[in-house]
Amino acid sequence: MTGRAERAYIVDDDAGMRRSLRFVLVSAGYDARPFLSGEDLLDELPHLQPGIVLLDVRMPGMDGLEVLARLHEDAKRFPVIVMTGHGDVPTAVKAMKLGAADFLEKPFVDDALLQALAHVRQRLAADEAYERRRAEAERTVAELTVREREVLQGIAAGYANRQIAETLGLSVRTVESYRADMTEKVGTTAVADLVRLALLVNLPPLEGEESPPARQER
Repeated sequence: MTGRAERAYIVDDDAGMRRSLRFVLVSAGYDARPFLSGEDLLDELPHLQPGIVLLDVRMPGMDGLEVLARLHEDAKRFPVIVMTGHGDVPTAVKAMKLGAADFLEKPFVDDALLQALAHVRQRLAADEAYERRRAEAERTVAELTVREREVLQGIAAGYANRQIAETLGLSVRTVESYRADMTEKVGTTAVADLVRLALLVNLPPLEGEESPPARQER
């Protein structure tokens, strides 16, 4: 089944450019669909599967930057590669600020187009991998008790067991017990992995006092 990274939507008022781009993309294995205007794309957007948008800037009616602004909220589903006229750097800069994933200066060769698409696909794959890790981290942290989660927060803040105990008003032995239970559920005792886990789910620091410098665990 064709996925988001293998699906492309071509938006250009030049019929010759649409045909040329579609031929290159289909030859490279993409499912490519052309659109005459930005309005046409936006009208169909609710019915489209996610894919990469190749968007011309200079078009009658709604120009590419206006379309890009409308697509901003859907940037993850429809990343945009903007196609600009040769030397139109200010427009390209505006496009990047509006969330364009990349831009191509016309005229461009087929390899430049395919390379830009490959770069966007790589970023999509990296984003999806991150989202999978984050979702898994959220499921893992959700299985922790309140105390176990507080111990994790303390570790991520650089606290030693004694400092966590002082902050929570517990004994060191109790904190050690919670830490053992927490690391068993998480599946690692490595501090670096625990810190990454806390960062993935955006755990806040422990309340009560500022994070002191980390001390060597004994």
